[in-house]
Amino acid sequence: MKTPNYSNILEAADRIALHAHKTPVFTSDSSNQKAETELFFKCENFQKVGAFKFRGASNAVFSLSDEDASKGVATHSSGNHAQALALSAKLRNIPAFVVMPRNAPPVKIAAVKGYGAEVILCEPTQAARESTLEKVVADTGATFIHPYDNVNVIAGQGTAAVELLSEVPDLDIIITPVGGGGLLSGTAIAAKHIKPDIQVIGAEPQLADDAYRSFKSGKHIPLEKTDTIADGLRTSLSERTFSIIHDKVDDIVTVSEASIIRDMKWIWERMNMIIETSCAVPVSAVFDKKIDVKGKKVGIIITGGNVDLSKLPWQ
Repeated sequence: MKTPNYSNILEAADRIALHAHKTPVFTSDSSNQKAETELFFKCENFQKVGAFKFRGASNAVFSLSDEDASKGVATHSSGNHAQALALSAKLRNIPAFVVMPRNAPPVKIAAVKGYGAEVILCEPTQAARESTLEKVVADTGATFIHPYDNVNVIAGQGTAAVELLSEVPDLDIIITPVGGGGLLSGTAIAAKHIKPDIQVIGAEPQLADDAYRSFKSGKHIPLEKTDTIADGLRTSLSERTFSIIHDKVDDIVTVSEASIIRDMKWIWERMNMIIETSCAVPVSAVFDKKIDVKGKKVGIIITGGNVDLSKLPWQ
């Protein structure tokens, strides 16, 4: 099973440089006081399509040979990866086919179509998503780009950590949310190469704690079902991401649903910044003192800002 290395991440950075934004790093005095330390927020909510997912998707799309690319790319997703792949394909001027569940938010379906992708609706089950995708790939010859279980996707996600450490090289800790593990895997590979003594920590909802249980037990334990409010983290690790995380990550911690809502609202109000529920998870890990951060410099990757404004969790 192939996993990316640091050279792959540097190649990804070069490959996507013309397409992806170099996102800002923000600080907040009120957040520093609350955490009793220095926090540095890598703001991928200002990335194209509003999420870090564009890094991995664009790296995967622009890694394809001309022959493979001409047949297009395909995936199944109801979230940020769908939009990221659609825009990446548009930039390369190739077709994109995105399988989405019928109950996906209309605003997300519209966004994927807006980037030029062909949306194929299916029943809202994992089995339906996978079988529909198989038919699309068989009919079109398109290349399946998995949201996280893909070497080029993981390498692309790791570029955010490279940028963060180039701007704040003396970080002691980097924390990311963990769902499928693509971002945490890429972050760990990059950060541990650049600064071997840095701590890389994943943060996860208590209601979707498969990565936490897998990490603590040393064996891959898939997530069976969850209704966590952090909808971007309702996925299981793959064998590939689990192996990277098991090898390179220092710890994984979990936080409550109440903390996620509280700290999403905190960032909106105190930093005047729209973030998704998933982004609040590592913030809660710090504010709830699940990680010893006192006196340390802490980087937090804010993963996205695509929010349904009609369904805010505190309303």
